[in-house]
Parts: sequence; C-alpha cells; structure tokens
Amino acid sequence: MSGFDAVANLAQKALRRLQSAHKPLVRGLRRGERAREHAAFRREIAEVEREIAAMAAGRGPIIVGPWLAEVGYEVLYWIPFLRWLVDAHGISRDRLIAVSRGGLEALYDELAGRYVDIFDLMTPPELAAANTRRQAQSEGGGRKQTGTSALETDLVTRVKGHLSVPDATVCQPAFLFRMFRNVWHGNLPVDVLTTHTRYVTGRLDTTPVPGVPADFIAVKLYAGPALTTADATRAAVRALVEQAARVAPVVLLETELGIDEHRDFDLRGLPNVTSARALMQPRTNLGVQLALIARSRLFLGTCGGLAWVAPFLAVPTVAVYDTDAMLAPHLLLARRAGRDAGAAEFAPFDLRAAARLQLLAGAAGSGPVR
Repeated sequence: MSGFDAVANLAQKALRRLQSAHKPLVRGLRRGERAREHAAFRREIAEVEREIAAMAAGRGPIIVGPWLAEVGYEVLYWIPFLRWLVDAHGISRDRLIAVSRGGLEALYDELAGRYVDIFDLMTPPELAAANTRRQAQSEGGGRKQTGTSALETDLVTRVKGHLSVPDATVCQPAFLFRMFRNVWHGNLPVDVLTTHTRYVTGRLDTTPVPGVPADFIAVKLYAGPALTTADATRAAVRALVEQAARVAPVVLLETELGIDEHRDFDLRGLPNVTSARALMQPRTNLGVQLALIARSRLFLGTCGGLAWVAPFLAVPTVAVYDTDAMLAPHLLLARRAGRDAGAAEFAPFDLRAAARLQLLAGAAGSGPVR
C-alpha cells in the first residue's frame, strides 16, 4: 500500500467517525423533544381534569352533551367516560340531564335522571343541516366534537328552556375528545383511557316486538369508513347475510332516514330475511335498534357503531370490515374493554381474508384484494 493510500484510508476512517459522532447527540435531542411533547400531552389531561372538577362542583343540574358525533364513539367512549366521571366526583343521578338523539334513553338511564332527545327540540332535517355546518366550520369536515360550536350552544339553550334549568352547567363532549385524542393517535398510553372509563356488561330490559321472531340474528350492515362500496364488498356482504339466514331468521335493522352519511347495503330478496324498516322513526330509531339487538341471539354488523355496544349487552357480535385504516386503535380498545368487563364474544371479520380463502362462495373474490 502506498503512502498516499494509507493517508486516504485514515482520512476516510476519520470522516466516518465524525459522521457517526453526532448520532448519540441527535438521538438525545429527539428523546428530549419527545419527552417535552409527552409532558405537554399530560398537561392537557390535567387541565381537562381540572375543568371537569370545576364543572362537577356544586349541587345544581348538569347537562351531559349534547352528543352530535358518531354513535360508535358515544357507546364505546362517551357513556363509559360518564360512568368514570360520576364515580370520580360523586355526582348523583338526579343532577344529570343527558342530551342525545334517536331514543337512547335506555343507555343513559343508569346515569342520568332526565333525558332530552334532540329530535324533541328540532326536526331531523334541521339537525342534519346544522350538524353538517358544524362539521365544516368547527371540525374541518370531521364529525367529532373537539370544541363548542354554535349548534351545541343553541341546543344547550333550548334544553335549559325546555326543562327550566337556566343555571345548569354543561359537561361537554369536548372533554372526552381532548382527554383521549392522544391515546387514539398513539401519543399517550392506553392507561389514560382505561383509568378514565368504566365498562359494564348487562342486558337491556326489552319487550317482544310485534312481527319480529322470538329467535333471530340482528343485522346492521352499512357502507362507511370500515366497509367500502366496492362491488366485491357488496357481493361478500350479501353472501354473508345469506349464510346467516341459514342459521336463523335474519332481521335487518334498516333505517335510511337520511340523518347521517351511513347507507345500508341492499339486501332485498334473500330468503329468511325480513326488514325492521317499518319500525324506524327518527325520534326512536336508535332505541329500537338497541332493543332488537338486545333480544337477538347474534349481532352481525359493520365494525363500529352499534357493533361496539352489542357485546356489552351480552350479545355475541360479528363485526365486519374490509378496511381497518380508521379502526385499528378502536379494535384494540374495544376488545380489551370487553375482556375486562366480561362482555360477550366480539369477533371482527375481515372480508379481505374471506376473499383470499374464498370463504363466501367466491363472492368476495370477484374483485381485487387490497
């Protein structure tokens, strides 16, 4: 080796050492930045807890809501969050006034002495239009409730007038979204959620519904974030319901009320399948669906929405999806909560797996698997 080559090799080694010397420093800086971010997230949790404590203080009535976001978040997070809040602050049931929509009195009965349905304060078209404006103006097009919108303020004013409680304080859904958003985004550990929620399992007291079999499978399958409208998905959903109807009569929890963006799949013409559409009115539709789920032997539904609550009503559940981009954290949390509360079986069913293995008579295999 020439002297020149030796010097060149030494220079290259020195350069590599210089290039690697900064890595521990960079890693340290990144850890420091991450620690500061976590500290900021924890401070936000502490601030929300202080605001909740101030809201809960005293003896006056508390308006819980109004809830305007997805029913899935309502049953999986909001109501368990309220159970924690009541326990943590010793709030008596007669202080709480729950405000939701669609006849969900049965879900709030354990917590709130009074319930006001939004459809008793405004018509479904009025709510749909106002909620669309809220989402565009306050939530960047999203459906969550991260702040207090004009619609929420208007509804609170109407509730106060309706029940003559002018001095009532408000437990805003924004408390929930601020508390848990960094858990859903993976920035804080799951224990932030588990220590601020209470999950319970129990059956709803329901009576037989005229025209509905005594023994049946309840089905609620609609297009949304978890189920696409691809032709292969439509065929797979139809084949799945056809198979379920061979096990027991199927009752479709169809609504098509036009008050949200969900649209039920067309399942007409299948043998041993009937529709509960005639039972559905805007004011009571969610309550009717819950009552039918509670009386069923099995719930087969789109993953999300009422599929989250069915296992906690002691009803085994098959939750169908063909894309999990929006589902991953909620699937994890739902299964953990169900296990801890002794809920009925919750079985997620990925149509992509059915397509790969041709489990639905080839129906799901008629298109590409994503």
